[in-house]
Amino acid sequence: MGGSVSKDAPLTRAATCWTGQSLQCVWTLLGLPGMCTLHANSAREAIIKMCTLPLLAGENIGSRFVVPTVASSIDIVIHQALERDGVRRVREILAVPGRVEGDVIEAADIFVTRGESLRRADGFPPHLDRFQRAGYDLPALLAQEA
Repeated sequence: MGGSVSKDAPLTRAATCWTGQSLQCVWTLLGLPGMCTLHANSAREAIIKMCTLPLLAGENIGSRFVVPTVASSIDIVIHQALERDGVRRVREILAVPGRVEGDVIEAADIFVTRGESLRRADGFPPHLDRFQRAGYDLPALLAQEA
């Protein structure tokens, strides 16, 4: 189908990714504040999709290039799901520190759903300095129970 990237806001990039044009989405998010949406069944599946979709851009793009690029362009992944009651709820929040083992992007749970509630896990987002520059005291925020 296609993809779209909005560059209207001066500091934030927003993107919706589909098919091979998601390579443009990854490039747009690399090193810049922004966000991307895509359909996935979990936060980890979203990372896999972000690595797989750019490979559809053509034979000249390989996973040895795409996987580390995706790993370095994402700090956190927020997965929400449509619940049986028709309400969308955040199900998990995942930290992506940017490290790759083989072709697998390392990730750590920040928040996970246990029972009916979102609970703090052990993970911590990378690049604390970025959050501080934006005015967020991340350790204090994450010390609070969800």
